[in-house]
Order: sequence, then structure tokens, then C-alpha cells
Amino acid sequence: MPTAAEIVAFDDTPPPPGMSPWVGAAEQPRRIEVVDPDAAWPEVFDTLRAQIRGALGERALSIEHVGSTSVPGLAAKPVIDIDLTVGDTDDEAAYVPALENLGFVLRVREPWWLGHRCLVRTAPAANLHVWPPDSPEAARHRIFRDWLRADAADRELYAETKRAVAADGLMSAYNARKERVVREIYARAFAAAGLLP
Repeated sequence: MPTAAEIVAFDDTPPPPGMSPWVGAAEQPRRIEVVDPDAAWPEVFDTLRAQIRGALGERALSIEHVGSTSVPGLAAKPVIDIDLTVGDTDDEAAYVPALENLGFVLRVREPWWLGHRCLVRTAPAANLHVWPPDSPEAARHRIFRDWLRADAADRELYAETKRAVAADGLMSAYNARKERVVREIYARAFAAAGLLP
């Protein structure tokens, strides 16, 4: 488990000069839609988790459903977000080929940002974020998810914010436009978890 100081300190490190996080061509602008919650999302995750576990076995140290589709009653983009922890994200040969056999495609490689990798799948739509052990970002994801599951007011605030920033349908600045509210919710979640002084 990362330390409290690591969890509450957001790392917004940009790529080093001349480096891109994209594997292949950079992501093209795409449309975004925030939809009403779907009771089937946890079942979709369960299926994906079983497939990932079957492909990786003990190399998958943990597989967590995170993001808005992991919070019952929360509007979301209809994409399942998964955090996968492996022993060494730099050792892509140990996990990427097995995940590619499941239909995932490696799209993001960010060794400078906590060793993060992201693979995507289109059917069902999923983002698979790969982290090393003790990742503060993966810990933050779980704290945020659990807080939203428990706090109706922040769940509604987050839903309203996401719908507002997605109103133009453009993905390009979606995360940046909701960041202020996300950080406010994180502060309450961190305080409730006893992580802030």
C-alpha cells in the first residue's frame, strides 16, 4: 500500500520532451456520451475479470472495477474501467500478448507516470489500466469509487458535472473540465479515510 502522502499528492507529470504516451497514432477526437446507469455493468466487469484472470493467472496481482461504471446509480460513459496490478509494468511481454489475445490493444505507455499502461477493448468497451504494485493512482481510484458508492450527495454532484462537461459531446477536454469537482470530491474522500492531516 502506498503511503498517505503519496496517495493525496496528485502527480501531474507531463511526458518528457519529445515523448508521447500514445502507442501508434495519437487518439483522434471522438464523441462522448454520458448515459444513465446500467445494472449490467458489474456483470460485464465480472466477465472481463474472469477472462483477464484466465489469461494472466497469478501474474494478475489484483483486478479492480473502478471508474463510474463501478458505482451503482451513477451516470457514466458506457466504458468499463479496470485497474490491473502486475509485478512490473515495464515487462510488457509478461502480460500484453495474453491481453491482446482477449481483444485488448495497447494504446498508452507512460513509464514516466507511475509506470502506467492502458489497453482498450471495443466489445465490450473497456479501458484496462495497468499499474505496478503500491501504485498511489490505483489506490486513489479505489478510494474515489468507495466514497461515491457511500456518499449520495457527491455521487449526484459528480453525475451532474459529467453531464454538463459532456454536453458538447467532445472527448478532448472532458477530463480537464471536470477536474476541479473531482479534486473537491477526492479531498472529502481523503479526509473521511483519515489521509489528510
